[in-house]
Amino acid sequence: MCGIVGYVGYRDALGVVVDALRRMEYRGYDSAGVAILDGAGEIAVERKAGRLANLEAELAEAGVSNFAGTTGMGHTRWATHGAPTDRNAHPHRDATGAVAVVHNGIIENFAPLRHELESAGVELRSDTDTEVAVHLVSRAYDSGPTAGDFVASALAVLRRLEGAFTLVFTHAAHPDTIVAARRSTPLVVGVGKGEMFIASDVTAFIEHTREAVELGQDQAVVITADGYAVTDFDGNSGVPTRPFTIDWDLAAAEKGGHDYFMLKEIEEQPAGVADTLIGHFDKGRIVLDEQRLADQELREFDKVFVVACGSSYHAGLLAKYAIEHWTRLPVEVELASEFRYRDPVLDRSTLVVAISQSGETADTLEAVRHAKEQRARVLAICNTNGAQIPRESDAVVYTRTGPEIGVASTKAFLAQITANYLVGLALAQARGTKYPDEVAREFGELEAMPALVERVLETAPQVREIARRFANVSTVLFLGRHVGYPVALEGALKLKELAYMHAEGFAAGELKHGPIALIEEGLPVIVVMPSPKGRAVLHSKLLSNIREIQARGASTIVIAEEGDDTVRPFADHLIEIPVAPTLFQPLLSTVPLQIFAAEVAQTRGYDIDKPRNLAKSVTVE
Repeated sequence: MCGIVGYVGYRDALGVVVDALRRMEYRGYDSAGVAILDGAGEIAVERKAGRLANLEAELAEAGVSNFAGTTGMGHTRWATHGAPTDRNAHPHRDATGAVAVVHNGIIENFAPLRHELESAGVELRSDTDTEVAVHLVSRAYDSGPTAGDFVASALAVLRRLEGAFTLVFTHAAHPDTIVAARRSTPLVVGVGKGEMFIASDVTAFIEHTREAVELGQDQAVVITADGYAVTDFDGNSGVPTRPFTIDWDLAAAEKGGHDYFMLKEIEEQPAGVADTLIGHFDKGRIVLDEQRLADQELREFDKVFVVACGSSYHAGLLAKYAIEHWTRLPVEVELASEFRYRDPVLDRSTLVVAISQSGETADTLEAVRHAKEQRARVLAICNTNGAQIPRESDAVVYTRTGPEIGVASTKAFLAQITANYLVGLALAQARGTKYPDEVAREFGELEAMPALVERVLETAPQVREIARRFANVSTVLFLGRHVGYPVALEGALKLKELAYMHAEGFAAGELKHGPIALIEEGLPVIVVMPSPKGRAVLHSKLLSNIREIQARGASTIVIAEEGDDTVRPFADHLIEIPVAPTLFQPLLSTVPLQIFAAEVAQTRGYDIDKPRNLAKSVTVE
């Protein structure tokens, strides 16, 4: 997601800020900008769409001497509200040019705040949700109870904002001060000698200091060259913070202290799921990011196709369970590479859901175009704002996980599953197959999932130990039933991608129809168990499958709900996950399989970020 840095000290602020932005390029972005305070009542701002090199070229042309100062901030933007253009790039300023802001996240109530400002005659010059914040601070500083008080003005505005955000403010009249705040998105203070830093990632300042302070939820910080002060949004001091010393080098800092980006991204999954949900439930209704389909059109669909490739295809298989269960619409899931070549039956009453992490996947893009030619409507699920597939679709749900560097998908996959649930609930809402209170209940249960994913991550040491034990085997089988079947497929794919070994996922009911011939002494078989309550019949049938496997000498690695004691006698290795609604269980059961595959690959000595022969975005058929 976006990279943010702020600096107050004795160094040339422009150099510090640009270097920090360069170190955070791995986060992914589509525009960049800086704001430097000259100490004489002016803020110099430069911003440019595209890569950081574009910004540096603009700075060079403008003359670096015009950006002299020891206080400044910078931003790399990953577009959410508004296209990735110069005018939407951060920092944003108020009408007088005295106040500037950079922002990560989403201000959910920006629309009424924008209307309030426009009604008061304020002209907004971007399409972003961010710009409302800087105008509100400017107005609070100019008049009212906080007039002339920069910090109080910023806090007053923070109390009005809804959503998840990191915000950093500067004011030309206070060139030695930066005010920043966070709600649900990261913000870290870097503590130097005679200088202070604020950033979304320690990567920004690790070159200068390893002493840091992590801010808590709904906390604000005021930094000057001499120190920092943390309060809540009401200005109360004494709030808890977490000081820490960074004990890794700059290269590791970019990966959050991990050896590989993929390991960092596995740990980012609770945030990825939570961020994907933000802003999608408003006034009791599910809302999509970009919707050019009226509710009446959603009601008129009589079938749904899901098209995708790789892990996105497995996410599509899970979409089928949710959409059919909630809407009673028939759903077909197709490999995008096969879709247009088999002459599918499509018409204006067909909804095609196209899932692509990059939004540029060639097979999926061609499937979208074929669907449009047949007059079908297309809804895209994508992690990249402004990519080709969303642009050619009728509606979009963005998976707001930030860039995924590891080629083998982890956090993007969980976010895609989450987005699929949002699509299912939106359809159920429009079609009336679920009452509003039922939609609200399902969404509430989805909002509880990030905390449960956090708990699953606590099993990582146990899963890694199991993985090391089986790292040298030649084959691993994966079994599942119901929503556990696509999870088994995904677990097998991760092992193939990362460890270059044979792995297969099967629907457990098919075991006797061929795969049981593969079972032999010592073969590891990973079983994804359904809930003994939610799917009791399938649970008992899968227990029978495990008995059959053990009878032939295989080793069973079982993923099961906490408290499922019936499975213990049949699990050589038991990995427990929290109890969750059946449809949402894949958000939990997938995580141990990701960790297992990564550890097997690491033990074998492979680069898990860059598996051989694979690319992050497949842009050729």
